[in-house]
Amino acid sequence: MRTLFSSLLLSFSLFSASAWSDTPGDIRQSGFVYCVNGAIATFNPQMASGGLVVDTLAAQLYDRLLDVDPYTYRLIPELAESWEVLDNGATYRFHLRHNVHFQKTAWFSPTRALNADDVVFSFQRIFDRHSAWHNVNGGNYPYFDSLQFPDAVKSVKKLDKDTVEIRLHNPDASFLWHIATHYAPVLSAEYASLLTKADRQEQMDRQPVGTGPFMLSEYRTGQYIRLARNPDYWKGLPRMPQVVIDMGAGGTGRLSKLLTGECDVLAYPAASQISILRDDPRLRLTLRPGMNIAYLAFNTRKAPLDRVEVRQALALAINNERLMESIYYGTAETAASILPRASWAYNNDARVTEYNPQKSREALKALGVEDLNLTLWVPSASQSWNPSPLKTAELIQADLAQVGVTVSIVSVEGRFQEARLMEMNHDMTLTGWATDSNDPDSFFRPLLSCAAIGSQTNYAHWCDSRFDEVLHKALLSQQLASRVDYYAQAQKMLAESLPVLPLAYSLRLQAYRHDIQGLVLSPFGNASFAGVHREKGEVK
Repeated sequence: MRTLFSSLLLSFSLFSASAWSDTPGDIRQSGFVYCVNGAIATFNPQMASGGLVVDTLAAQLYDRLLDVDPYTYRLIPELAESWEVLDNGATYRFHLRHNVHFQKTAWFSPTRALNADDVVFSFQRIFDRHSAWHNVNGGNYPYFDSLQFPDAVKSVKKLDKDTVEIRLHNPDASFLWHIATHYAPVLSAEYASLLTKADRQEQMDRQPVGTGPFMLSEYRTGQYIRLARNPDYWKGLPRMPQVVIDMGAGGTGRLSKLLTGECDVLAYPAASQISILRDDPRLRLTLRPGMNIAYLAFNTRKAPLDRVEVRQALALAINNERLMESIYYGTAETAASILPRASWAYNNDARVTEYNPQKSREALKALGVEDLNLTLWVPSASQSWNPSPLKTAELIQADLAQVGVTVSIVSVEGRFQEARLMEMNHDMTLTGWATDSNDPDSFFRPLLSCAAIGSQTNYAHWCDSRFDEVLHKALLSQQLASRVDYYAQAQKMLAESLPVLPLAYSLRLQAYRHDIQGLVLSPFGNASFAGVHREKGEVK
């Protein structure tokens, strides 16, 4: 056992120091290069709050109990062949697929197929605060913590080797959608047991083992990740032997790599680059509606932004139409609600905030908050909901300057951003949210519930017990019409209190070389690369 984990630690150090040895020609024979801007803090999506791990890696390394069809937006089987909803939505029973094998890696060789023990381990780690694994590597599960699932789940039990039952304290009509997200991968209980015996539990989230189509082969911090196909993948052998995820260039650097052939796929190209991409016969471009929202969050715990009248006055100064023209170039729609228009609970009565700088200036003067100085925290990397966050911040800065408000922009990244935002020293933050769930609850609770403050996803630090109560009532009902009514109430409350200013619903963009086939661009996040392959006879 000691030898196994000595080699495991050695392999991780090699991942961090080795060079990408393949030439582009070699990659083109055996795989493809996926270029994306992002950073890695963990390889376990349970512990991530979004970004590269959830949007791209999760679908390659892991599977979930349920999946979401990218075309019909319906729940479909994945590791669970079938499921039952009992007790009016308070009990869920899952019947597992047979002959699904975990990946055989340099650090773990499975001796059995997936069974109920793996599912129980995976969900108990998240939901059971008394689990020995709950606090490993920090014990933070941002998505599920924001939904208060550790308090909502009564038990996770193995009924037999192929059946798992999850009981909730109360009915929850959104539950299946939440466990169909990429935040809910199924991990190996056998791998966890070996790590426990070797006292190396922290390796679970650094050296991943899943049942997905690809497995981690090599990692160089901040530069690239190499994935090797899983020869035992239960859906069949992936078409490409390997995938290299290139994180080493941003902005125009990634576009240049795509044009020269160093990249085969460019994730989240800037909207300003679309004309270049469309005019090049060697490239293809895919656009789809996305379940996402870009928004400006006000720190409602800090004066004077703790006053709703001040927040409303500032919102009047922001020229959203200019953002559409200068940032999205026709690839987004002005947002009127925190809930995307594609959602079945979207309130059609929602109205985009009026742009009226004169009215804004007069309101601020009447409120006695002239000559205001504010800080605006902004992620430096492009996001699926905003291809140019810094430029967006500069436009907002210019808009607010017109009404006498001075804005200082602070550029931050990744987990650093999340940690600093929770210190509550900022005034505003430019952020967004994307989810692989079609349930409205996956927007409201993670972003604006009281519990989401503690889970570090509520950047507005806004807490309203009445709002939480409306969301709770929506979960108790299995009637769609009733849920729609409750979510309409929730949207009305947000419009009145304005803890966040919705900005844009962005189309999902993906550009790729002409010979790349089989890419599926989902509204809910990047899909599996298992079916991606090259077509002979590329257009030169």
